[in-house]
Amino acid sequence: MPEGDTVYRTARHLDQVLADRVIQRWELRVPAHATSDLTGRTVDQVVSRGKHLLLRAGDLTLHTHLAMEGDWHIYARGARWKRPAHTARAIIETAEHSVVGFELAVVELLPRSDEHAVVGHLGPDLLGPDWSAAEATTRLRAQPERSIASALLDQRTLAGLGNEYVNELCFIRGIRPESRVADTDASALIALAHRLITANRDRVERTTTGDTRRGRQSWVYGRAGRPCLRCGTLIEHRMLGEPGRERTTFWCPRCQR
Repeated sequence: MPEGDTVYRTARHLDQVLADRVIQRWELRVPAHATSDLTGRTVDQVVSRGKHLLLRAGDLTLHTHLAMEGDWHIYARGARWKRPAHTARAIIETAEHSVVGFELAVVELLPRSDEHAVVGHLGPDLLGPDWSAAEATTRLRAQPERSIASALLDQRTLAGLGNEYVNELCFIRGIRPESRVADTDASALIALAHRLITANRDRVERTTTGDTRRGRQSWVYGRAGRPCLRCGTLIEHRMLGEPGRERTTFWCPRCQR
């Protein structure tokens, strides 16, 4: 699933080509909204909220979520799409651009006044105007017996972190992903999460090591069986999380004690 910085950049790029433009084609290829038509409306803005995207046009909002396979593409109008047409779930065209959402996990049109129904449960957004380190720290500390990895991945704690960031945060802080929240420095983790994701929000190639070279962008994430970039010990991995929400975790047995 994309991290919050990826969704933030997606929203920014969509906003650049859609905001203040008149919709000339509107097509949602999902049964619940297949007959909707916003043709002739002007797009107000496109924003991200954690890992959710909100396209606002007047009193309506198009809410989408990428999940694992979803992606938004921007084309010059009339250009050939790079993904199969049958995977398109949303098509929005202006005079100059075609914006296509492929394999979106969530596509729903709702009154703008009801946005809270789909994003109101989220914690403070790491890249949003509502960011509050104090609130995020309070929410994290309220889960003392939970594993730190599970608590940070829970979007109700804070919005925007995915599995890659959580594994990297644990490495940098020298803690195991299964550590209890009560045994960690919650405020330091929250501060580091904000610094890391903010540093990467404008980068195409994410890095948590400060090195953008291939194979050296992450300390532990996706590096199972490979030498730790810091000490050379082989990186280990296993599944961790509540039933139904297990994720692969990675750690260095020497650096994370």
